[in-house]
Amino acid sequence: MLSNPLATEPVGGRAALAGWNARLELRFEREAARTVLTTRRHVGPLRVQKSLHPEGPEVCQAIIVHPPGGIVGGDSLAIAIDAGAGAHAQLTTPGAAKWYRSAGPVAHSTTVLRLAAGALVEWLPQEAILFDGARAAIALRIDCASGARFIGWDVTCLGRTASGERYASGSLRQSLELHCDNALLFSERAAIDGGSRALQSGAVLSGAPVFGTFIVAGLAVPDPLLSACRAVGCDDGAGAVTRLPQVLVGRYKGDSAHAARTYFATLWRLLRPLVAGREAVLPRIFST
Repeated sequence: MLSNPLATEPVGGRAALAGWNARLELRFEREAARTVLTTRRHVGPLRVQKSLHPEGPEVCQAIIVHPPGGIVGGDSLAIAIDAGAGAHAQLTTPGAAKWYRSAGPVAHSTTVLRLAAGALVEWLPQEAILFDGARAAIALRIDCASGARFIGWDVTCLGRTASGERYASGSLRQSLELHCDNALLFSERAAIDGGSRALQSGAVLSGAPVFGTFIVAGLAVPDPLLSACRAVGCDDGAGAVTRLPQVLVGRYKGDSAHAARTYFATLWRLLRPLVAGREAVLPRIFST
């Protein structure tokens, strides 16, 4: 979600320079009936312009902004989000994260979400788009204390599918981990090489360029709500929902990032009243 404005995509004829070493640190605290953004530190062009309360004082919304709009080989990004006891934070992005083609260096992105007891974090970023030739290492880690709740998703698009581009070269190393009370509850890792035969395998993606994961953690999802989630269909591609001990996992695989977001947003609307005790209000940035 960050690029060096001096280091640019080789397709445009610009020479790649040293990448950014960028960081963003945010902390949300509960003060009486209000959640506030108490800490905001950044290095490089990765920041939150201001915190918002579109649903009232209890929910603090922050939009993580990356003005340059793309990530190049050699960039290193680190995002750390802390939610204090009882805080309710909702985080999203104004657009897709674009990972540009690299002549060799790998770009890295690490996001760590730490939730104290009774905290709730909603992680609702738009998709990551890997241009053909991108070399990316992407990690998301969620650490929940006892009584914390999490709901969110992650969507990846291999190639610019809207223009017919396929991920014919490059590499993606991706991980997602969920820890609760210092115990690992869910972990998945992907090792994808652009253009490899494995991408066509039914055991991997069956040729689908878009995939994603949706997670709810910190509370039990009752049977009727699980059935309602499983009844949700996809406009394009395929989705599925699995209930594990202490975790609900949704999956998407298909040809459309928009369909993936729509599918996950529908699950989020169904589950948010249980997770957050309030009806779903889609972030306004999604409509701009």
